[in-house]
Amino acid sequence: MFENLEVFLRRKEELTARMYDPAVAADPERLREVMQELNEVTPLADTYAEYLSAQQTAQEALNLLDETDDPELHELAQEELRAAQARSEELDTQLRLLLLPRDPRDSKSVVVEIRAGAGGEEAALFSADLYRMYTMYAERQGWKTEIGTLNETELGGIREIGFMIEGQGAFSRLKFESGVHRVQRVPVTESQGRIQTSTATVAIMPEVDDVEIQIDPKDLRIDTFRSSGAGGQHINKTSSAIRITHLPTGLVVECQDERSQYKNKDKAMKVLRARLFDMEQQKRDSEISQARREQVGSGDRSERIRTYNFPQGRVTDHRIGLTLYRLQDIMNGDLTELIDALTAADRAEKLRAVMEPES
Repeated sequence: MFENLEVFLRRKEELTARMYDPAVAADPERLREVMQELNEVTPLADTYAEYLSAQQTAQEALNLLDETDDPELHELAQEELRAAQARSEELDTQLRLLLLPRDPRDSKSVVVEIRAGAGGEEAALFSADLYRMYTMYAERQGWKTEIGTLNETELGGIREIGFMIEGQGAFSRLKFESGVHRVQRVPVTESQGRIQTSTATVAIMPEVDDVEIQIDPKDLRIDTFRSSGAGGQHINKTSSAIRITHLPTGLVVECQDERSQYKNKDKAMKVLRARLFDMEQQKRDSEISQARREQVGSGDRSERIRTYNFPQGRVTDHRIGLTLYRLQDIMNGDLTELIDALTAADRAEKLRAVMEPES
């Protein structure tokens, strides 16, 4: 299956030579494009080159086994053959992973929506904790966060929040966070010390541009109103808040974080495009047979994906059966271990699906 990979070796040589071309080096835009493509090509080219080398070493060891009668050389050749074959198998798997189709949305920024579920005020407080967790993770990644709409409670909880996380690769790292998150802990409002179970729903949607989702202005109803917040916070004296209704689907998006009506409208349109794109994606996914659906998670908003158990200090991701006893670190935005495990499980499942026809 790797016979066509020679093109990547040749392309890497061409791009490396172009980097040192004075005409390219003097043009920052051209140099950036060359370096970007070189970064994309290099992992596959280098892995393939190492694979060819391991294959050649194995063949040379086989030749030596056929040609020599010396017991010592024979033993050395066998050791070299075993090592080369083992390395070839590792590189075979790496190449298959590198050849898996990339999700074209992975590089995009994301729109995040968190809604309190079952559990009343405690669910709203948990939603606020999840918002804090994701913003702290975004800060660790050097990404920018920006609130679009916020519905708070008097105790500092969040009934609903929509916000942007802007940064290269944000969707690739956060796309498995969609679903129902469950918390088990003693609420601050509980005087008897009883543990309560509450839920919040998270939706992660890639940011979508005008080309991907075209919206007819005639399909929109746009209303303006004054911003408001819990306890009288964030109240504007002017009608700068925006509510956009997409008439064909009934989707409603509000944005009231900015004092500028134009900025609020721009944010609301970004969220609307993301929601419409997500609706189309969910519709397509539902048409795929269960056997071909990604096992890490279908992205169904009603799917319970994770439990945060405060008394035991643990977080369990139910899709991959992973339990970590690092709850406070995770709530403080240290999501790397969880996200890496989910990404690895997704890639392993896709690799299995590719290799199954050959078995």
